Amino acid sequence: MKKSFRSIAVCVTAFLAFSVLSACGSGNSSNGGTAANSGSGNAQVLKVAFNQPENHPQFKAMKEFGEKLKERTNGKYAVEVYPNELLGAQRETIELVQSGTIAMSIVAGSLMENFNPDFVVFNLPYVFDSKDHQMSVLNNPEVVGDLYKSTEDKGMTVLGAFHSGIRNVYNKTKPIETPQDLAGLKIRIIESDTNIKMMGLMGGTGTPMGQGEVYTAIQSGVLDGGENNELIYTNLKHVEIAPYYSYTQHLMIPDYLIINTKLLNGMTEEEQAIFKEEFAKAIDKEVELWEADVATAKQTAEAAGAKFNQPDIKIFQDAVKPLLEEKLTTDNTKALYEKVRKAAQ
Repeated sequence: MKKSFRSIAVCVTAFLAFSVLSACGSGNSSNGGTAANSGSGNAQVLKVAFNQPENHPQFKAMKEFGEKLKERTNGKYAVEVYPNELLGAQRETIELVQSGTIAMSIVAGSLMENFNPDFVVFNLPYVFDSKDHQMSVLNNPEVVGDLYKSTEDKGMTVLGAFHSGIRNVYNKTKPIETPQDLAGLKIRIIESDTNIKMMGLMGGTGTPMGQGEVYTAIQSGVLDGGENNELIYTNLKHVEIAPYYSYTQHLMIPDYLIINTKLLNGMTEEEQAIFKEEFAKAIDKEVELWEADVATAKQTAEAAGAKFNQPDIKIFQDAVKPLLEEKLTTDNTKALYEKVRKAAQ
C-alpha cells in the first residue's frame, strides 16, 4: 500500500482531481478541502458539514472514521467535522458539496428527494420494521447502488446512510393510543408535503416549524407537541413542556453522507476501498453509540417527568396506507419499495 501512495502517477492524478477543492479552499480556511500540515507531511483535509453537536453519535463516528482514514492512508487524507451548522444549514451544505467548496455533508433523507424523487421511498411512514431492517437495506448495494449514484451528474454521490433514530409523537396533554387521541392537536413536523399528509392521516395537524422554535411554541400553546427521537426530545428539554411520549414509531428517516463526486472519483481504487471500508465501520459504530445514547436519554427524560407509552402501531400503519399509495406512483418507486419490504421478511 505504501508503494502505491508514493507513486508519482498517483500523486499527479490526486493533485488534478483535488485541485478544484484546493482552489475553492484557498484564502478561506472555513470552507473546502485544503492541504494542511500533518505529522506525515501534507494531508488533504476533507471538511464535513454537520448540523448536530459534538456529543451526537454521528459526530463521534465520523471523528473516529477520520482518524482511521488518516492512519490507513499514511497521512494523505485528514477529516475535519464541523458540528452545529458551522458550515451552514443542511440545504446550503449540499450546494457546497456539489460545487466542491467542501468535501462532504451529513444531510436528512428528505432533502435528497429534491435531486431524485425516488428517495421518497425511504422517507415514508412505516416503510421499515426496525432499526436492523433499515440498516440492512440502506447500505446494501444491490438495493441502493443505482439510487446513490443517481445524483453524480449533480456533483455529489451518496456514500451511505446513518441511522437517525425512530420518530415518535410527544405532546403536553395525554398519552396517544389511537388516531382519535391526536384529533385537534398541532404537532410539529419536518417541512414537507409528505409529512403534513402523514400527520393528518395519523389524526393530528402537522405544523412545519424550525426546531429551535418548538420549545417556546409548545410552551405558549402555538403547538401541542412534536415528533422526534428520544435524543432530540431529551437534549432539547421538550420533556419539560410535553411529558407524554408515545411510541408511534411512524418514521425512520435516514441521514446520508454525501461526497463531492470529483473528489471521490479522483481517489485511486485502493484509496476508495479504504475510504468505504472505514465508513462502513463508522456506520456500525454510530448504531452502537445510538443505542447507548437512547437508553441514557430515556432515563434522563423519565427522571424529568416523561411518561412513555406503547400504542398499538398497527392502527397507525393502517391509517397512513393512502399516503403510500399516493407516493408510490412510478415503476422505480414501486420496485424499490418491494425490495425494502422483501428484506423485512
